[in-house]
Amino acid sequence: MHQPTAPQAPSDPFVRVRGAREHNLRGVDVDIPRDALTVFTGVSGSGKSSLAFGTLYAEAQRRYFESVAPYARRLIHQIGAPEVDSVTGLPPAVSLEQRRSSPGSRSSVGTVTLLSNSLRMLYSRAGSYPPGAEPLDSDAFSPNTAAGACPSCHGIGRIHRTSEELLVPDPALSIRQGAIAAWPGAWQGKNLRDILDTLGHDVDRPWRELPAKDREWILFTEEQPVVTVHPVRDAERIQRPYQGTYMSAHRYVMRTFSDTRSATLRAKAERFLTDAPCPVCEGRRLRPEALAVTFAGRTVAELAALALTDLDSVLASARPDGEAARVLTEDLRSRIGPVVELGLGYLSLDRTAPTLSAGELQRLRLATQLRSGLFGVVYVLDEPSAGLHPADTEALLGVLDRLKEAGNTVFVVEHHLDVVRHADWLVDVGPLAGERGGRVLHSGPPEELAGVAESATGRHLFAAREQQGPARTVRRPTGEVRLTGVDRHNLRDVEARFPLGVFTAVTGVSGSGKSTLVGQVLAREAEERIGGPGFPVRRLVEVDQKPIGRTPRSNLATYTGLFDVVRKLFTAAPEARARGWKAGRFSFNVPGGRCETCQGEGFVSVELLFLPRTYAPCPDCGGARYNPETLEVRYAGLTIAEVLALTVESAAGFFAEVPAAARSLRALEDIGLGYLRLGQPATELSGGEAQRIKLATELQRQRRDHTLYLLDEPTTGLHPADVRVLLRQLHGLVDAGHSVVVVEHDMDVVAGADWVIDLGPGGGAEGGRVVAAGTPAEVAAAGTGRTAPYLARALGAGAGGAG
Repeated sequence: MHQPTAPQAPSDPFVRVRGAREHNLRGVDVDIPRDALTVFTGVSGSGKSSLAFGTLYAEAQRRYFESVAPYARRLIHQIGAPEVDSVTGLPPAVSLEQRRSSPGSRSSVGTVTLLSNSLRMLYSRAGSYPPGAEPLDSDAFSPNTAAGACPSCHGIGRIHRTSEELLVPDPALSIRQGAIAAWPGAWQGKNLRDILDTLGHDVDRPWRELPAKDREWILFTEEQPVVTVHPVRDAERIQRPYQGTYMSAHRYVMRTFSDTRSATLRAKAERFLTDAPCPVCEGRRLRPEALAVTFAGRTVAELAALALTDLDSVLASARPDGEAARVLTEDLRSRIGPVVELGLGYLSLDRTAPTLSAGELQRLRLATQLRSGLFGVVYVLDEPSAGLHPADTEALLGVLDRLKEAGNTVFVVEHHLDVVRHADWLVDVGPLAGERGGRVLHSGPPEELAGVAESATGRHLFAAREQQGPARTVRRPTGEVRLTGVDRHNLRDVEARFPLGVFTAVTGVSGSGKSTLVGQVLAREAEERIGGPGFPVRRLVEVDQKPIGRTPRSNLATYTGLFDVVRKLFTAAPEARARGWKAGRFSFNVPGGRCETCQGEGFVSVELLFLPRTYAPCPDCGGARYNPETLEVRYAGLTIAEVLALTVESAAGFFAEVPAAARSLRALEDIGLGYLRLGQPATELSGGEAQRIKLATELQRQRRDHTLYLLDEPTTGLHPADVRVLLRQLHGLVDAGHSVVVVEHDMDVVAGADWVIDLGPGGGAEGGRVVAAGTPAEVAAAGTGRTAPYLARALGAGAGGAG
């Protein structure tokens, strides 16, 4: 695969790629300058990520493995090298991808940026200790270590408890009638009741009449007695005696909550728990010895809870006592600077990573790189503008320039036109998605793209926006949801009016409170009022960017229900009928037809020393997921693995005569996802793609009842050409009598809305207020808030068509 190449002249300033065939790339040859900012553009699925990440970054990683221990070199064969003839002039690379996996609950802003390490060192070396107290190691100030964590809550800060009232909501019922609501249903619940009966408890007496000490034991004992149960005989069948182990309701709920992988079972267990701050550390997560140490008069927990801008002010006004304190304070402030510069000053160090968006996480890692002092490397970034207000994008461009000026090469996969215009070099891939993409249409200065007729990027980058269609007439609302006195997170006594039957955009800089207002407050209010008098909305649909699954086992076909249709078609095939196979044979989630080496995942997990876990194709089935016998059955000439390898676009033609499949595929095509493969693992999908899959799944079963759709930045990761496609769908929903509310930064989308609510003026404590509300023209004219000038520019250029 990697042919020897001629020695390269040391003065050659280009990275030269020859014969790249990764995913849909068609033997691509391209030259890209080093020490420059290069932006990779193209419609979704065109192949730009396959070139930037799948080829260039993957090749740099492969070379790194080649240069280290034999142990790591062996793993290269498992991971596989990129499909490319040669790449020359490629320095070591650092990937800042928008990771698909969710970070753990112990991960925080402080741990991602390494700022927590500096803060802990400051307290250890320069903190004010109580008289006679021993100095503490920096680990003692971390809730994630045994030395620092509060022993009661193990450093989480909150504890889950249950009570008799939660476990037994109706004490008038007897145990046999199901008084202990927290217990499992079906056989397992009957088993526990039979064990209690055998132990001598009265399971037919109302719960409230049982002695208090019996009630306490039944619900809370940690004992697990084993008894021989003689079940009551049913007339239909004989049930033999068996050994039964008792488990109290409290033990069952806590075990299910902490151990189950089933979201449904976990949600059920949560209903019987209260979540409260730990009474020992009062939610501060640390041992008392650590909380007794102060700096600038505050504990480490108090400083970690401040917004970074406020933390910086506290450190600036502190009078460090000694050289160590001065050096550590300056180091901490210099690390906070880049994070604030990237528009994230509203975050606090103790803000947990799962509550951050993918864009926020990536910018935190980018800020950390600015401090790393590396030079001579390639940074490969995945849409760093995702989730950024136009005002914050300008700061991002400054950061990218600084990385370049420090002697690095910066490759950015991006759709935001301001970032594209700022590039030194542009690689445009296309012209379309999937099989109709995979070619480099242009590699050169951005202004030269104007002469490339088939480039969708060129059309949007240079088109006179007056040609984009007249401004659409603003629709009249059919009702409204009025929110008053909203106090949540940074929202303070907010009043907001959401008209119904129209398209509403909620805007504001990162951290201004948009997602809180829409995803939490409006969603809850609408949910409570559905079905009530005078409220026209009959259904609420929230479409977020959370993954549709966390392992390669979950994919596009399984999530949309399309795979059920496909399995039925294969079960009806003559070979399958002759062998007596049922639909389960064609499932890769159960034993039988799947490859047992990878248990139907198609991938095996590879653990790399000091590096994140990665997935490699299964060595036995090569990623097909099934065993050879299952692959002998064909439908219309294709095996089940070959069907999963089809793109949505190809599958639409293949299943044109199957109405149940065609409807699902049409919805995915209509929303611009025709390039995705049916079996594309959830781990390979971006947050924006996951959100559009959810929306397509919803659109295919569109109902006539008035539905309120709530979407969080639906244009994330979309090329302007794809934004048009998505907007056509969303405006179509409104025209059909539904309501759509989007949290959005794309000013062309906002300009085409009927109503705009702008939050701000800043992020965190500086935000949380409605600074303007009205039609797009009214909000732009108001001039208040940071959105107005950008919206005015979009309106002034004649944008605003629904596409």
